[in-house]
Amino acid sequence: MKLTLHHINLSTDRVEEMDAFYREVLCLDPCSRDIPVLEKSKGYNGDVAFVWDGAVQTHLARKDVNAAFKTGQHLNPLERGHIAYRTDDLDAFRAHLQARGIPYAHWGNAAVKGWDQIFFYDPDGNIIEVHQVQDDA
Repeated sequence: MKLTLHHINLSTDRVEEMDAFYREVLCLDPCSRDIPVLEKSKGYNGDVAFVWDGAVQTHLARKDVNAAFKTGQHLNPLERGHIAYRTDDLDAFRAHLQARGIPYAHWGNAAVKGWDQIFFYDPDGNIIEVHQVQDDA
């Protein structure tokens, strides 16, 4: 079970302005690979801009305070943003969390086609995503 930093998600009401800022001020490029395909009919249908430094993506996502309600989850990663890691074994990581008594929300692929996602809180209330790319994606 290996984790690698994949993306940082910032929730915003100004996707276009944030996209321009991150491209023009931070000199990030529009993301050119591994861009998630959003499942807009399953609960979250906001706009997202994807930029990166060539290794780690930044997702600039339209804030949606109701995304958890729409997907039947108790945790909303689109309310204030999150940091995301990719794993090669999500089942092992879920067992790792369970063994430590850490609750998580299993979103499956409700937000991104081909990604099996879970979300949980760190001790300070920051939201963390861990996802695995599904074999058929």
